[in-house]
Amino acid sequence: MATAVRTLLLITASSPEIQRVRRRRVLNFQQITMPYLAAFVPPRWTVIHVDEVVRPVDFGLRVDLVAITFHTPSAPHAYAIADQFRQQGTPVVLGGPHVTLMPDEAQAHADVIFAGAAESHWPQFLREFEAGRHRQRYSSTEPPTLEDVPIARKDLFHRRDHTAGVLFATRGCPHHCDFCTLPVMYQSRVRKRPVEAVADEYGSFPGKVIILWDDNIASDMEYAKSLFRALAPHRKWWSSQASIHAAQDDEFLELAARSGCKQLFIGLESISQASLNEVQKPFNRVSDYARAIERIHSHGIAVQAGVVFGFDNDEPAIFAKTLDFLEATGVQNATFNILTPFPGTRLYHRFEAEGRILTRDWSKYNSRADVVFRPRRMSSEELLAGYEYANHRFYSWRSVCKRLSRSPVGLPWTLPLNLAYGFASSLARFQT
Repeated sequence: MATAVRTLLLITASSPEIQRVRRRRVLNFQQITMPYLAAFVPPRWTVIHVDEVVRPVDFGLRVDLVAITFHTPSAPHAYAIADQFRQQGTPVVLGGPHVTLMPDEAQAHADVIFAGAAESHWPQFLREFEAGRHRQRYSSTEPPTLEDVPIARKDLFHRRDHTAGVLFATRGCPHHCDFCTLPVMYQSRVRKRPVEAVADEYGSFPGKVIILWDDNIASDMEYAKSLFRALAPHRKWWSSQASIHAAQDDEFLELAARSGCKQLFIGLESISQASLNEVQKPFNRVSDYARAIERIHSHGIAVQAGVVFGFDNDEPAIFAKTLDFLEATGVQNATFNILTPFPGTRLYHRFEAEGRILTRDWSKYNSRADVVFRPRRMSSEELLAGYEYANHRFYSWRSVCKRLSRSPVGLPWTLPLNLAYGFASSLARFQT
């Protein structure tokens, strides 16, 4: 007897509010979770992927199962989607970062939840769902191996993000920073795919520009060097995220540059050493920042700095001091964030114990438009205003000229990107 074909709807949820907040980012790279999980689905299933950044969910679709992934600021929106499908009689699976952080909350809006990495339990769940005997909760206490994982389905990539494709080589980060969700999700473990498998997938994209969606490409230096050697023959360009350790190894930087690395996102977080120590990130040494950036630039690699404002040691002067530093070192791009105590993190538990959490409306946990805790050395209004000042000043014409003239790495593409970000920042200010 032929097995009935079932239809699975995968949703990458993104609320209208978070999409408005993120407009100034210009580049919203393709999220890989759902195309990756789709690769585990047996061929007897028909898979549909809706990425809400591209198009809205159609509640009129006739499907057998809905699975939704989302981050904290989209949680209320994702719950509303789940509730509507369930009211229509369609079973719903919820997973992703927020579900891992708040499993009991998510369970109230789902037939099934996945807490933690889904790779090891997702195929098992699909078999059990077909047999009518699935569980309500699948939890990954040990991050599963990435040894034989399939390649994400490119036909389910829907964003036009100016790249040829996205993939990952590793997942996780070995560090335990208080404000980061990764230690909660992956127990500070780093998982690695076989180098040959990553290189094959990398080479399978027909275009030139690739994003490596790794949490920290420098988490295992020897693995990274082997990976870069394998990527080099494909003669593509790539960008990824790395800790500051990337700047301490010239061989790492040389091999990265030879393999096509054009930019690294470096989580500087703060130019205050006291702030870094406060959140368990003392391995970032502010005194070494300028030299680290110079070394990365010397290999022809641009730097996108990740900066967070609102630590307990931050005073109102931190905003101008940070911008002075970024301009003096010629940083090409920067992503500014307001410190956000995501639920489940050690930072959240500390602020909660101190009575400093202002709201549990997850839609406000966007790190850009709202302050959700009581800062220690400035007001919430000063923190939000300082964040806006940093964005406006960094992408002003004066700052762009100053920064890119001091370090003209990748000028043909960093200049247009800076101008695009500047325009988006100005438009966002005008609209608010």
